[in-house]
Amino acid sequence: MSGSTAPGASPSGEDVFARVAWALRRADLNLQTAKERPLREIGVPGSHYSVLISLQTTPGLTGAELARLVGITPQAVALLVGKLTDRGLVERRPHPRHRNIQELHLTDAGRNELSKAERIVSDLERHLRESLGTERYRQLRDLLGRVIDDLPNWEPPTVS
Repeated sequence: MSGSTAPGASPSGEDVFARVAWALRRADLNLQTAKERPLREIGVPGSHYSVLISLQTTPGLTGAELARLVGITPQAVALLVGKLTDRGLVERRPHPRHRNIQELHLTDAGRNELSKAERIVSDLERHLRESLGTERYRQLRDLLGRVIDDLPNWEPPTVS
């Protein structure tokens, strides 16, 4: 039976390529590839964009909160924030209640760089919406939201 594999059996190439998880991975890789070149051309690689847009939408994040939000390690966030701080795009401010914690905020220069990057990312999003059509775009967004919401409920099988 194409598209499904018995538990414990080795899947065929056809089975693997028919998986939703595989399609999601390939879609993500293609999306990242599509936007990386134009973002780099304006000096805001995808990793920097992720940090800047996160700080735009949620100002005052700590490094640990930012790491969880963008899905990278705290060490990787520290390096990214260091680069962005050196470029004058992000600034650290003391946390109002915890003196050992610093909050992260965009500077005016950071908002300007993000604005350039947003034009690229918004146009990519427009392209996706037009390619799918309004209804299928909404359906895909809803389905992806359900996947995101339900994944934490998955328990991996015991493998011995």
